[in-house]
Amino acid sequence: MTDLERLRHSAAHVMAAAVVRLWPTARLDIGPATEEGFYYDFDLPDHRFTPEDFPAIEAEMKKIVRENHRFEKAVRTRDEARELFAGRGETFKIERLNDIPEAEPISTYQSGEFVDLCAGPHVMRTGNVKAFKLLRVAAAYYRGDEKNQQLQRLYGTAFPNQAELEAWLKMQEEAKRRDHRKLGAEMSLFVFDAEYTGPGLPLWLPAGTVLIEELEKLAKESEFEAGYLRVRTPHLAREKMYRTSGHLPYYAESMYPPMELADASQAAGGGGPDPAAQAGGIASDRYYLKAMNCPHHHRIFAAEPRSYRDMPMRLAEYGTCYRFEQSGELFGLMRVRSMQMNDAHIYCSPEQFPQEFDAVNAMYLKYFKIFGLEKYVMRFSTHDPSRLGQKFVDEAELWKRTEEMVRRVLQESGIHYVEVPNEAAFYGPKIDVQVWSAIGREFTIATNQVDFAVPARFGLAYRDRDNTDKTPMCIHRAPLGTHERFIGFLIEHYAGNFPLWLAPEQVRVLPVTSDQVGYAEEIVRELRAQFVRAGLEFSHDKLPGRIQRAEEAKVHTMLIVGAREQSEGMVAVRRHGQGNQGARPRTEAVAEILRAIRDRRD
Repeated sequence: MTDLERLRHSAAHVMAAAVVRLWPTARLDIGPATEEGFYYDFDLPDHRFTPEDFPAIEAEMKKIVRENHRFEKAVRTRDEARELFAGRGETFKIERLNDIPEAEPISTYQSGEFVDLCAGPHVMRTGNVKAFKLLRVAAAYYRGDEKNQQLQRLYGTAFPNQAELEAWLKMQEEAKRRDHRKLGAEMSLFVFDAEYTGPGLPLWLPAGTVLIEELEKLAKESEFEAGYLRVRTPHLAREKMYRTSGHLPYYAESMYPPMELADASQAAGGGGPDPAAQAGGIASDRYYLKAMNCPHHHRIFAAEPRSYRDMPMRLAEYGTCYRFEQSGELFGLMRVRSMQMNDAHIYCSPEQFPQEFDAVNAMYLKYFKIFGLEKYVMRFSTHDPSRLGQKFVDEAELWKRTEEMVRRVLQESGIHYVEVPNEAAFYGPKIDVQVWSAIGREFTIATNQVDFAVPARFGLAYRDRDNTDKTPMCIHRAPLGTHERFIGFLIEHYAGNFPLWLAPEQVRVLPVTSDQVGYAEEIVRELRAQFVRAGLEFSHDKLPGRIQRAEEAKVHTMLIVGAREQSEGMVAVRRHGQGNQGARPRTEAVAEILRAIRDRRD
């Protein structure tokens, strides 16, 4: 436990003690530290917490802090602990007590009159908990099971000092202002239509579709330069596909339920059900919506004989996948049920692997530079040997060898990474890419995975130089992740103020009077002929009002033309959020816009 976690866990105890003082009938469950602070769960039938209660609770917490009680640990027998909490009517604590294995010691922590079942550790005294704030209240089922009793959860946060707390709170306010759901609605980027389309299935509006297409264009250009071949695959496949790949049953809970269809065609081209599938106990007329692209790409690799001369083979696709995320986990664009993946699979020999894996990481770094991402880390996820055959494919030597290959590439490239055990994909080690936005919020946006198991399941092979068949390694990579999650991140990173190349409306031309409308139309036609997203607005509103509307719409560049600009072939340039940039020749301004878009800079 880190020092900050220790402080926050102690703050949870202080908050619980304050609640019990104010509402003595409250019964307690648990109060752990969290990534943003801490929470505590309460059963209090005769009172519903609201934010209006926070000042009173915080005042009582400050009183407990001033009292400066020691956090005193006591190791008790199981019977002693049960008697203690039974006497206080703490039935949840007794149930939690029963969860503690017989061999583990049972400890309580007391601060003043407050006693809690707790393994610790804590700060020395309540007086060390100085900078804290309650954040919100929510409902929570006991043990996270909706079949159980619903409790009330109070969330808070704590920091070592007031300055850090205030800085964090300021960042949270900025995060609310940048919330991609809020800005997505204000900028008409996307909508969710739970009633007709369904929860978690975004509908992209024209402005949001611009973002998708620009990202896809960036990826296609980068992948073309890197020697990728583009493919397309269906949105569904037979159960046999996912049984063979191993995704069933590993990922069954995240996949949409199968569709039962009476399929009159053979697997290889007409005439009846697939005999091989039936013989294997697989319903040949059962189909699943595609939850991942890799099995389809494996079948494309297997479609023709392959030679070492074809290797490495890099197959790329913007494939739409569907995953049945639980309704409680859906969150704007960050957790959806329909996603367009910047996906590719690289089939290579073990000798080619280091160079290919390093090239994928280099592509990540290129994208980081384009989007201005300065803070990032690669999370290298490895397997747990004790879970082979359960969570991970049962290939101990392949796991060891492949993880060492990945580790060596990361070390030799000098990329900052951290190693995380027990979080690998079921078929091999992976790298999750963590980035931090402009306001310091952390996101997982992409992945780079190594697959040493599934190609063999599909019988993938290439003829090597020694005239023998070899099974290729496979690198799964998605540097831009899914469009949905990546765009959600970019909305918050840029606060909706996208760079020129990415802005849904790049240029708006504003004639001062009706006499300049014709000149403004010429400029718009010139820009649109170069595929610049340009428009014109003229109304009888005064110019300042039209400028304000363009600012509110987050139009990147405004070109203002009055009588002088028209007569001299000039434009007055104004940029969103930056004000007037001065007048310049029309040809020069247009050329600068085109260069900035071409170079993908602001």
